[in-house]
Amino acid sequence: MTYLLLSRRNMTAKELAERFEVSERTIYRDVDALSAAGIPVYTAKGKGGGIRLLDDFVLDRSVLSEAEQREILSALRGLAAVRMPDMDRTILEKLGGIFRKETVNWVDIDFSGWEGKQERDWFPLLKEAVLQNRVARFDYFSSTGEQSARTVEPLRLIFKGRGWYLYAYCRTRGAERFFKLTRIKNLLVTQERFERAAPDKLPFSEPYPQKMLRLKLRLDASCAFRIYDEFSPEQITRNPDGSFLVTVEFPPGEWIFGYLLTFGGAVTVLEPEEIRSELILRLRDALKNYL
Repeated sequence: MTYLLLSRRNMTAKELAERFEVSERTIYRDVDALSAAGIPVYTAKGKGGGIRLLDDFVLDRSVLSEAEQREILSALRGLAAVRMPDMDRTILEKLGGIFRKETVNWVDIDFSGWEGKQERDWFPLLKEAVLQNRVARFDYFSSTGEQSARTVEPLRLIFKGRGWYLYAYCRTRGAERFFKLTRIKNLLVTQERFERAAPDKLPFSEPYPQKMLRLKLRLDASCAFRIYDEFSPEQITRNPDGSFLVTVEFPPGEWIFGYLLTFGGAVTVLEPEEIRSELILRLRDALKNYL
């Protein structure tokens, strides 16, 4: 209850009772117990009333267990690792002092790839845009290479698969869209604010709506480093000659051929026949560029 009131400041007994699945009478007994324990919680009657904490109340370290204090410091260290601009050593030192614990530098994160991409630069700017509800503008390159200028309302940053995405309402297209950070160029976060909020459940987390395509692939032993990165153990069978048999389901689309070609000559499509035949045609077309 204390954590909820710290974040919302005011809740009715009915709201709290529904949240904890108890009676309102129990909630009022809990209010008395918190008050007796020194937590400045009180009830206000009338319109806009409810149960609330004093505005200047700060959570004391005695409310948190040893394990919770360690988790908080670890989480803040994680934020510092992703180079949050407002997550400096001062915050960690203050909380470490309050909790009487030394913070452990347990993680480091770099959003850029080995070739030096811009996710690391864009991430803190877009994070501030999301938190402060500020409109952003940038040039975006689609998966087909088409460039377009976008004006968006940033709603959430998401890590999915192996990359970071911005989920935003695109004013240019008039709909909510996902933007891969590596395809964003010339980012500008403006001073203009917006009111829109992100939905609780994003479409990113929904099961893929269309029928999946089952592929059976033979991959050379030279691809071992990629195989264990990109496929789950139950999809992989090691052949006696050291090669791999991979059985995987993909959503159908043009992207499959581009993905398979990233393996070069190390991949052989065994099934389905239509993907195998189409890949052969594309390889023959590509070969014409070198004849």
